[in-house]
Amino acid sequence: MRWLALVLGLALFDARAQEPPDWFTPSFLDIREDAAEAARQGKRLMVYFHQNGCPYCRQLVEVNFRDARIIEHARRHFMAIDINIFGDREVTSADGRKMPEKQFAALLKIQFTPTLVFFDAQARVAHRINGYLPPERFLAALDAARGNEDRPSPSPEKAVDLRRESGAKPLAVMLVTPQCGSCDEMLRSFERPDVRAQLGKLELLKLPNPVAVVTAAGRATLRSDYVPALVFLDAAGREVFRTEAYLRPFHLAASLEYVASGAYAREPSFQRFLHDKTEGMRRRGERVDLWN
Repeated sequence: MRWLALVLGLALFDARAQEPPDWFTPSFLDIREDAAEAARQGKRLMVYFHQNGCPYCRQLVEVNFRDARIIEHARRHFMAIDINIFGDREVTSADGRKMPEKQFAALLKIQFTPTLVFFDAQARVAHRINGYLPPERFLAALDAARGNEDRPSPSPEKAVDLRRESGAKPLAVMLVTPQCGSCDEMLRSFERPDVRAQLGKLELLKLPNPVAVVTAAGRATLRSDYVPALVFLDAAGREVFRTEAYLRPFHLAASLEYVASGAYAREPSFQRFLHDKTEGMRRRGERVDLWN
């Protein structure tokens, strides 16, 4: 019985570990009202999307949201509320529609947890942080969410041609910047057997962020607010998925598989793809380690 109590206690801790800290604002989840209230305080509304059992959410709550610099910065400039991407609490969207949390998360195309979405005074999406960022990068991301960061211009060099022959492998464009430690870490992760196996099913290009490109649809600028980013394009040059956060090898391999296997076309929710993948691994008796 003591063993069972310990297991249940650990499960409860894990479920609660990603819950928001007490400095978040209690909310009836009316996005219009919350965005207007935040504006009256001279702030932006920040919505934290999470799910139970998410190791990146736990890292955000236990590391970032306990960092005194981040707490001070977030409380000064944002009004924070939370939403569970598989939850059933009622949310009122910007257009007045009422729906459960999970439907609202789908409406905003939340593909990663944690995701932070920032709304302006009219409850329009002004910025988003897709996935977990370590504290220093997270502080910079919060500055960008305030609208205080100039977006860099692409290099004046010739545009990179991303057009491919019919039947070519899907294309993964890795956007990087100079002296990017996280970029180096991702490149090292590419050497892991599970990641390398999926990477072999795609064509990989490493390009500077931002970069001018040519696709089947014409000239465009490929950019990300955070690096390293992986931008996936199909054979027609259409962007079908991207990652813009700190990814451990399991999720890096899964994101590659999501595109390489064509699963993105059958299952538009990366989180549901991940859920089905991990549940299948557990049924087969395989070890699932979401963090290492």
